[in-house]
Amino acid sequence: MIGDLPGDGSDIRLVYCPFADEEEARTIARTVVREQLAACANIMAPALAICHWQGELTETAEVPVLFKTALPQSKALVARIVHLHSYDEPAVLVLPVDYCPPSFRAWVLGQTLAID
Repeated sequence: MIGDLPGDGSDIRLVYCPFADEEEARTIARTVVREQLAACANIMAPALAICHWQGELTETAEVPVLFKTALPQSKALVARIVHLHSYDEPAVLVLPVDYCPPSFRAWVLGQTLAID
């Protein structure tokens, strides 16, 4: 049973991605959760991104989102975010999870690996 699996979290991933604004973040978050590519998406407070882009130092307000997903869904989630994103080169980072409570792990796996 999925709830009896150990809580090491090695098959859970966090996917970080900043978006141009809250509307884009919400739209894409709803899409990937609805499509069961992510169990959850946390839309965070606006942040300021400072970087060199196309030869110029830029400062841009962005809205970061943290997605929770299962390892087998992480590549599909990244591909879907990149496809829907308004940026030419979106920063989509997949981060491993060393540990999480077994019940949370079971929930993420159940939401993203459920077979309808």
